[in-house]
Amino acid sequence: MIILTGGAGFIGSNLLKELNRIGIEDIIIVDNIDHQLKNQNLTKLKYTEIISINYFLDWVENRDINIDTIFHLGACSDTLELDKDYLYNNNVVYSQKLWSLAVKHNCNFIYASTAATYGDGSNSFSDDHSLIKELIPLNPYGESKQLFDLWALAQSECPPKWVGLKYFNVFGPGESHKKNMASVIFHFLNQLNEGNNLKLFGASHGCNPGEQKRDFIYIEDAIKMTMFTYSNNIDSGIYNIGTGKASSFNDLAASLIKVAGERKVEYIPFPNKLLNSYQYYTCASMKKLRSFGYTEANIDLIAAVEDYYRFFNN
Repeated sequence: MIILTGGAGFIGSNLLKELNRIGIEDIIIVDNIDHQLKNQNLTKLKYTEIISINYFLDWVENRDINIDTIFHLGACSDTLELDKDYLYNNNVVYSQKLWSLAVKHNCNFIYASTAATYGDGSNSFSDDHSLIKELIPLNPYGESKQLFDLWALAQSECPPKWVGLKYFNVFGPGESHKKNMASVIFHFLNQLNEGNNLKLFGASHGCNPGEQKRDFIYIEDAIKMTMFTYSNNIDSGIYNIGTGKASSFNDLAASLIKVAGERKVEYIPFPNKLLNSYQYYTCASMKKLRSFGYTEANIDLIAAVEDYYRFFNN
């Protein structure tokens, strides 16, 4: 049996689809279906049961079940959330309880961390464990994820294999329910469909207008990497999930305009409220995952944007 928290969400539902593709259907989804679009993410996918996050721990306590792996992808992922107690309870305490469950059932534990833990990148974007303690996230969300990463690294009692995945800027089908937290590419696609200009941030953090850069990774690649950590004998630890390439928002806009046809880019003033909490540059070091034999080439950004555009307008 697989336990999949956040299974109706963006990455979770795409992972569920891939598990189904390779014949795995004995899956318990742990999620709260609080948005119709999350429900749509599960259309045609196969699983055993959906259990609310609030009831799952009681549910599993009273059952004698054989768990192979816990995929913990559920969390509060709102980078603008300021309630640190809420974030701590959701992203740290609940994760610790699932870790303990994995230890009890002697099953593997794979969880979602985030590139938000890297802050402004001044301490690099390396997933080397010796560097992780030096990271300074820029917002409470990143802080909560950093706390759990550090807690996991400090444990002496661990699941047989545990993996923390620092997802960079993932985009693609299945993210519509995320609203403001959906990828910038999702918002660009909406702007195009509404006949508007593509709105990019103006100059900030020493960058020219639209030249802030992120490591954008298509959902297909993110799922391939996630499944690699599940299916292969790799060392327990924390791994980056990215492309190793930083692309500017101008590059992204140009890719979309190439697909959609004539459009203009409009630069808007950078919001003052984000000045101290915005990652103006991210770029994953992918040496560690590659060193364990991950050889897949990443989907080119233009090809990924074209694929997402076709899906979005289908």
